[in-house]
Amino acid sequence: MFRKTICIAFCLVGLVAFGQVGGRSVYQFLNLVTSPRQAAIGGKVITFYDQDVNQAHFNPACINVEMDNKLSLNYGSYFGEVTYGTASYAYTYDRHVQTFFGGVNYVNYGKFDGYDENGQQTSDFTGSEIALSFGYAYNIPFTDFYIGANAKLISSTLESYNSFGAAVDIGALFIDTRNDVNWAISIRNLGTQITPYAETREKLPLEVLIGVSQLMENVPIRWHLTLENMQQWQVAFANPNRAEGNLDGGATPEKVSFFNNALRHVIVGAELFPEKGFNIRLGYNFRRAEELRILEQRNFSGLSVGFGLKVNNLKFNYSYSRYTLAANTSLFGLTIDFSGNRY
Repeated sequence: MFRKTICIAFCLVGLVAFGQVGGRSVYQFLNLVTSPRQAAIGGKVITFYDQDVNQAHFNPACINVEMDNKLSLNYGSYFGEVTYGTASYAYTYDRHVQTFFGGVNYVNYGKFDGYDENGQQTSDFTGSEIALSFGYAYNIPFTDFYIGANAKLISSTLESYNSFGAAVDIGALFIDTRNDVNWAISIRNLGTQITPYAETREKLPLEVLIGVSQLMENVPIRWHLTLENMQQWQVAFANPNRAEGNLDGGATPEKVSFFNNALRHVIVGAELFPEKGFNIRLGYNFRRAEELRILEQRNFSGLSVGFGLKVNNLKFNYSYSRYTLAANTSLFGLTIDFSGNRY
């Protein structure tokens, strides 16, 4: 059982969290990027206000009538046998009630070899997690302010252990139409473990995001800036491999500067031709780059690229995200417009 627990813990912390803020709460899969567009621009963008129905996973205030009757399916292969995906759909009831959102995101950790406390092999086991989301947004009358919320039901199965939880996301968006600037804030995963794996209830991965984006006036580019993990200022920790040796045989730990820690909250990205049928995307996640950087070797961790292609009522999206020399991920997405209106 000990070997099983270690294997599951490694799976959750090493594969899903990817950071010093990971591993301190359950259901870390809730913070995975939900679409290739998100991933290509660095992840966790909260300022999209268009037909992208996937956006509601990260900021429910972005739910709008342009998402009506659109279905999006996304799939990615993480590391080893780990796979994950999302599905999103929005429906506009009428012009007064407006639009409702429904979504699913899941992760499958694959198959593991089981061993007992004596090292004897037992039966294989698996692990998977899933969350169902339901959201709605509201435009404050006579303003450009939008507010929204998601309610989430969460189920997790790791070997013979099961857990059930519930959470909400709340978000706000302000659209400065005069300057083509969007400002947003999103508070995600406010909730609790209703049924814990054992006797102790654990915290959910609460996260506060702040974002801004702007469509440039004379260049077909929309740039994005996201500040992640604003609920916790200190996200940087000393890397033991960067400790400096002393004459007495000891070591002086690395000192993480104020600027270095601040930079690890930053994600930047850009989308070329954002309003055209073909888009090119580029992003950079500073925290991921710093935490997965190999000493004295350039491996471009934190970099992500992707593109989008519209064909009639279909939209194809792809992203490639760089983690380490041995671990990179691709995410594929398809959005279908059932309303009959072309993109």
